[in-house]
Amino acid sequence: MVEVVVGVRVAVAVDFTMEGSMKKIFQVQEVSGEGLEGLMGQRVTVWCLNYIYTGVLTGVNGDCILLEDAGIVYETGPLTDAKWGDMQKLPHPCYIMKRCIESFMILK
Repeated sequence: MVEVVVGVRVAVAVDFTMEGSMKKIFQVQEVSGEGLEGLMGQRVTVWCLNYIYTGVLTGVNGDCILLEDAGIVYETGPLTDAKWGDMQKLPHPCYIMKRCIESFMILK
């Protein structure tokens, strides 16, 4: 009995580049007063993982934001209306963890 070992070498070239050119950001400029800090003192709407909150943004730190005169929005109604469909006032200021915020804006 004779044992024969056959070796095969395969080389494959793969091109991971996309057709056309890619646009890239090459300069980053830090602007103070943007985002949540820029909305301090204004009534904001904050969409979070489970609820929508609204209130006057009075505090921002690395972990959370503080809303005073706050409420939870249970029904928005048309977003172009001046009032919420169903917004329940909270009895105290509300702290919201920043990691739970999906979006925020001035709305109503």
